[in-house]
Amino acid sequence: MKNQTKIVLTLVILLVISIAFFYPRLDFSGKQNTPAPQASQQPAARNAIPVEVITLKEEKLENSLNLTGSLIPNEMVSLRPEVAGLVEKVSFEEGQFVKKGSPLLYLNDDELRAQFDRLDFTKKLYESQENRQKQLLTREAISQEEYDIVLNQYNTNLADLRLIEAQLNKMVIRAPFDGELGFRQVSEGSVIGSADVIATIVNVDPIKIEFSIPERYSSEIKVGSQIYFRSNVSNDEATGEVYAIEPNVDAATRTLKIRAKSPNKDKKFLPGMFVRVRLVLNEVDDALLVPSESVVPELEGYKVFVARDGVAESRKVIIGKRTDTRVQIVDGLKPGEQVLTTGILQARDGMPITITLTN
Repeated sequence: MKNQTKIVLTLVILLVISIAFFYPRLDFSGKQNTPAPQASQQPAARNAIPVEVITLKEEKLENSLNLTGSLIPNEMVSLRPEVAGLVEKVSFEEGQFVKKGSPLLYLNDDELRAQFDRLDFTKKLYESQENRQKQLLTREAISQEEYDIVLNQYNTNLADLRLIEAQLNKMVIRAPFDGELGFRQVSEGSVIGSADVIATIVNVDPIKIEFSIPERYSSEIKVGSQIYFRSNVSNDEATGEVYAIEPNVDAATRTLKIRAKSPNKDKKFLPGMFVRVRLVLNEVDDALLVPSESVVPELEGYKVFVARDGVAESRKVIIGKRTDTRVQIVDGLKPGEQVLTTGILQARDGMPITITLTN
């Protein structure tokens, strides 16, 4: 009896042990569970960092200066009389466009007209005397001295006439060039002197652009160089051409003054306007450009990270010219390579990367 009890107890213990051993390995379907994978067996892609890249290609690079300048008229003058006089007639309207030589204002010239008439009558007398004396001289009826006296009187009379004519011309104020007149400053009946301004006349076609460049660029600009400029009125760029360069550098500012001209038929640009000038110094047709944030400065120079076979690879590069947002790579990269533009701070040599965007 005791032996049977021992056998039963032994079987029960073995059954409990078996259940305890096999139960955790069974799922609800009765199948055996597989052990969980070890951390070392997880895909390596989970450690890759997402990055954006740019594919290098040759581009045109303009080495340009961004400057400020101002517009000045092609021609501008304040009209003043050469002599004092009474304003007899004003023959222009404010804001009117006039051609060169157009009469604008007349001063009273009654006295000069009277002097001119008197000299003109005297001229006829001296002219007939000179003709008679010349005939007598040819027949040797008078001496050379007598003829010279009459000839001198005649020539003096002609000189006096030319003097009066010049004074009469000063009594008419004419437009010195094609242009647009400003506001009138005098009225008919007023007496004006040589210091009084009648009006201002301005020619704005072409318009002139005046600006200054740092002295270190003085050897890179010449007459005929092209510029681009725009005003606050419009964002559209207009073109101009350098026509004059100041022969000396300003010692106070260490800058060189430049003037350029640009057509202005529609009068979009007015004298006195502030303009932003872009001066192209030179151009590179096959430049490799990367965003500024892609370039990492180091003690020995600069480097960038490129994507190669799914991993990041650092490259030492030599940089050239800079723009507002990009940097020229002179050496260290080739067209077609992919340069990282994001994830640069986390990137290391050989680190797996995942490209999320290619520009």
